[in-house]
Amino acid sequence: MLVVGDIDRGGVFASFFGTVALLSPEDQELVAGFLVNKFRGDVSLLEPGLDMLRNLTGRPAYGVLPFRHGLGIDEEDGLRVSLRGTVRESTVAPPAGEDVLRVAVCAVPLMSNFTDVDALAAEPGVVVRFVDRPEELADADLVVIPGTRGTVRALRWLRARGLADALARRAAEGRPVLGICGGFQILGEHIDDEVESRAGAVDGLGLLPVRVRFAREKTLARPAGRALGERVEGYEIHHGVAEVAGGEPFLDGCRVGSVWGTHWHGSLESDGFRRAFLREVAVSAGRRFVPAPDTSFAALREEQLDRLGDLIEQHADTDALWRLIESGAPQGLPFIPPGAPA
Repeated sequence: MLVVGDIDRGGVFASFFGTVALLSPEDQELVAGFLVNKFRGDVSLLEPGLDMLRNLTGRPAYGVLPFRHGLGIDEEDGLRVSLRGTVRESTVAPPAGEDVLRVAVCAVPLMSNFTDVDALAAEPGVVVRFVDRPEELADADLVVIPGTRGTVRALRWLRARGLADALARRAAEGRPVLGICGGFQILGEHIDDEVESRAGAVDGLGLLPVRVRFAREKTLARPAGRALGERVEGYEIHHGVAEVAGGEPFLDGCRVGSVWGTHWHGSLESDGFRRAFLREVAVSAGRRFVPAPDTSFAALREEQLDRLGDLIEQHADTDALWRLIESGAPQGLPFIPPGAPA
């Protein structure tokens, strides 16, 4: 395997060395080398550092990938996108209607599966931003509470920041709110959690007639069905078991007025369903927004993966990478003890 480092964040050589040095001898034997990502500038300027890294670890760099703007690859769960002011805006085409739709995503702690909103950002005329203050919801046409690995912690965070009250005001005014997985659970009336947070009984925001009990076994599923007159697919990964006691059916969850909730991640990647949902949001928000009739999120994702593949082909030693895939790491790689001088 390779250790891939984001040089755009700084400290990539120290990160490479430290990552390997902290591994057990058995795991170090599996690390064949390194790949530098998001480099800006002349690669020759980096070569002394790469040579030093090889001398210290006995492992080469298999390539230096350049930074490319607009490369929208799905990202792992992390805190970087939680920063207030992060903006994702479709550059695919101009809006099809007269208005844009503004989507505010609450940057809750331990946010997970935030790629759920990537399908919204891929839609021409939809602007997505991550927010952490109640005033930032004022001009939003849709507010999304995303998934989180800490539902009760995220709920407390929303209350502490005044976002819970802002969400309640939105619901009372008939302005759209969507909760996904942990966000759906937060919108309910009651949470009983002796598994994730061990907080016991906790009141939810009470915007949906839902009671949630956390089970020790995690629900893992790939559901499919129909909603808003369209075929929709998704996936589930959660401990919370929801008991829905009212509202209109919405996927596995429900809808009350302009508040929707579901455990289904990835549902907005179904193009027809996404367009139908955005039309509903536009009506509720009073926006003259029209979803583009031919946006294919799967095709856009494939295009981005092809761009990444081209970068790897052009800037990495693909022959050496194939040998690693076929044969694994070379034998006899040196062990780096913890605390070894860099």
